[in-house]
Amino acid sequence: MKIIHIVGARPQFVKLAPLYKEIKPKAEQLIIHTGQHYDEKMSKIFFEDLAIPKPDFNLNINQGSHAYQTAEMMKGIEKILLDVKDCILVIYGDTNSTLAGALAAAKLEIPLVHIEAGLRSFNRSMPEEVNRILADRISNYLFAPTPTAVKNLSDEGLSEITYLTGDIMTDSIKQNIAIAQKKSEVLYKLDLRQNNYYLLTLHRPYNVDNPAKLSKILTLLNSLDKEVLFPIHPRTRKILEANLTQTLGNVRLIDPQGYLDFLILQENALKIITDSGGIQKEACILKRPCITLRSETEWIETVTEGVNLLITEINESLTAQIQKFNPDFPEYGIFGDKVSEKMSEIIISKVMNKG
Repeated sequence: MKIIHIVGARPQFVKLAPLYKEIKPKAEQLIIHTGQHYDEKMSKIFFEDLAIPKPDFNLNINQGSHAYQTAEMMKGIEKILLDVKDCILVIYGDTNSTLAGALAAAKLEIPLVHIEAGLRSFNRSMPEEVNRILADRISNYLFAPTPTAVKNLSDEGLSEITYLTGDIMTDSIKQNIAIAQKKSEVLYKLDLRQNNYYLLTLHRPYNVDNPAKLSKILTLLNSLDKEVLFPIHPRTRKILEANLTQTLGNVRLIDPQGYLDFLILQENALKIITDSGGIQKEACILKRPCITLRSETEWIETVTEGVNLLITEINESLTAQIQKFNPDFPEYGIFGDKVSEKMSEIIISKVMNKG
C-alpha cells in the first residue's frame, strides 16, 4: 500500500517533514500539494528548507471561496486516489485541503489518518473549526496532540479510534533548529540582536481583513518598548497600505520568511505576538513568551501552563499587558517527544495491516 500525504499550507509542510522522513525506509509515499498557499515564500521555499521531495502532484488550487476551493480540491484528489487505488491517506490540521482530502477518501472508503485531531476552539464561525470537526468525524484514525484533544474526541464518542501521539511539530523543530542556526543569516541581514525585538504574525480574517482593526492593532504595537518585526503577507500589506494613515516607525514590515529563517526569528525574539495556532506551539517549544490576539485558542495547554497570554480584547492596555508578560517555562515538553516515530509505528503496524 502507498501512503499519500495531503498538504497545502505552511503548517502542513512543517508537520509532513518529520513523518515523511520516518516512514521513508518502510513504505512508498506520495505527496499531493493542493496549491492552497501559492506564494513562493509560503510554499516552494518550505519544501526546500524542510528537505521534502517535490510534490508528486500539484493541484494549483488557490482561488475562490471556501466552497469553491474545497470542491475543486476534492475533484483533483479523487482523480489521483482512483488512479493510485491501493493507498492510505494522511491529512494534517484544519485547512480546506484537510477537509477536501477527508471527504474524497471517505467517499472512496480509503483508510484516513487525521494528524492533529481533536482540537476545538468551540467557535463555529472559524472555518478551521468546521474543517477539523468534519475531518475528525469521518477519519478512521485520529492522532491527538494533547490530552485535551483526547478528551474532546472522547466527549464526541471517538475514543476507540483516538491515539495520543503528541504534536509532530516538536520533531520538526528539533530536527531543524540546529540546521537553521548554521544556515540562516536572517539576523545579520535584518540587523537584529537577540531579545531586542518583538516578532508579530497576523493572518486571521477578523484581524487583517478589517482595516480599522488592523490599523488599531499596529498603532498600539507601535508604542512598544522595542521594534516590532512583522513578516506580512502581500495581501495584508495591500490592505494596510490602502488604509493606514499613521506612520509606524516602530513596526517594521518584511516579506514572508522561509521556515529556517523564521525559526531563527522566533528563537531570538524577546516575545512573539500572533493569531496563529501553529506559532503558539512553536513559541512554546522554543520557550519564547507568546501573546495570542484571539478570542480563544485550541492550544489550551499553552495558556494553562502560563506560557501563552490570550488577549481577547484589543484596547489601550495591549502594550502594557505584553510588556508585563514574563512567564517561566516548565522543564517537561508540553507536546510530547518522538512523535513521528509513534505515528509511523501506528500507520505501519495498524493502518496498513487493516487497509
